[in-house]
Amino acid sequence: MGTKMAMRKRYLYEALTGYAFMLPFIASISIFLIGPLIYAFIISFKEFSFLNPGASRWIGFENYIKLFSDPTFKRALLNTTLYSLGVVPTQLIIALILALIVNSDIKGKTFFRVAYYIPTVTSTVAVSVIFLYLFKADGLVNALLAKFGIQGPTWFYDVRFALPSIMMMAIWSSVGNYMVIFLAGLQDIPSELYEAAEVDGANKFQRFFKITLPMLRPIVFFNLVMSLIGTFQVFDQAYVVSRGTGGPLDATMTVVLYIYRTGFRDFNMGYASAMAFVLFVIILILTLIQRRLFKEETY
Repeated sequence: MGTKMAMRKRYLYEALTGYAFMLPFIASISIFLIGPLIYAFIISFKEFSFLNPGASRWIGFENYIKLFSDPTFKRALLNTTLYSLGVVPTQLIIALILALIVNSDIKGKTFFRVAYYIPTVTSTVAVSVIFLYLFKADGLVNALLAKFGIQGPTWFYDVRFALPSIMMMAIWSSVGNYMVIFLAGLQDIPSELYEAAEVDGANKFQRFFKITLPMLRPIVFFNLVMSLIGTFQVFDQAYVVSRGTGGPLDATMTVVLYIYRTGFRDFNMGYASAMAFVLFVIILILTLIQRRLFKEETY
């Protein structure tokens, strides 16, 4: 009996010790994540402004209904979708090619790994300022085009080229991150598989499509999901390039930029919260679709 009591006390002590160690994390995630999420969800059903929270009133689903007739939100969602469709496949393909290159037996591959990765750790604002300089009317890009007799556009100030310019900037600045993840996946593939395939007479393309891609399936899924989430949450580049306006003519207006403008410039936090939860649902649906397509198992 005494042994059982001692074991129970020890178990209780270990359990309380574990919860004590978890308490700071539980408190921080409750205060800074779960609490704000619940509060934001509640005010998405209100006409709410932080300038005068006492005057808020319950309006039900009006904020959500308003989204379907808001031309700016429709344009922002279209821009974000086009941005995602342009950036995600391009940066993943380039990242995989770069990973294959730096994983091969080439001289100076450590240098190239670092060089490709540096833009990833560079400030997004700094990258945006650099691209604004490169793509301005008399910038380096137009100067190079002029040498071939091509009249370059005003890029970030042209409705046709503003969004593609941001796409190029995003691809250049983030491709290194996905390259490193692909590289880790490539180095985890057993070399014996390639050796066996080579003995069987498989060429490089056959080894790539029959061994490399299937073995990289979980990595491709992870990179695809992370890239899609990142592109649908694009804000920094659009804000810096358009100075927060989403111009010209809403050509660079993204969903998150519109949420920011609505909540912190127009002080309509209820409507901004509704947009944020709609964006969350869109990202969740796209992630589940990708999971279904890739038939990912739970690890």
